[in-house]
Amino acid sequence: MRLITLALAAAALTSQAALAAPLMSSEWAKQACTYWNTNSALTTELAEHWATNDKGRGYKIIHMYRTECGENSKVEMTISTKGGKTTCAYAGPVQHAALDFDVDYKMHADTKRWREMGAGEYGPMRAMMFSRLKFEGPKGEAMKVMGPFEQFLLIPGKVAGDDACPK
Repeated sequence: MRLITLALAAAALTSQAALAAPLMSSEWAKQACTYWNTNSALTTELAEHWATNDKGRGYKIIHMYRTECGENSKVEMTISTKGGKTTCAYAGPVQHAALDFDVDYKMHADTKRWREMGAGEYGPMRAMMFSRLKFEGPKGEAMKVMGPFEQFLLIPGKVAGDDACPK
């Protein structure tokens, strides 16, 4: 009986891994968006100190990708503010090609580094200080919201994704 239970557990893990989309792919980004909307640090803590800097648009854009997969593989998350909450309203292929780095963000790192940040091995301060995370956008603003920013960097550890480059 125990052997059957172990075999079923192994089969479940294998099937989950087979279903995982590539890390930073459009499919993965949609799952990351869903995760964002369940994380209170991202939905409530960001609303006051981060989301108000949107030049009146009502949203901010985040572009992200894995360095070795190239900038053409980047995905977008659109973060909207309504009712005092920041929610992920869209995630997938880039819809806003031009970013305004006074309010929007572009981030990339090697897969190894996304995995380390996702595992909580280090947070945003260390990632930026040692150039493990390449970052464009309002850095001063990011410095004010290190707790929620750390929660964002944990997403690659919370949302399954394989190491194949997105197509």
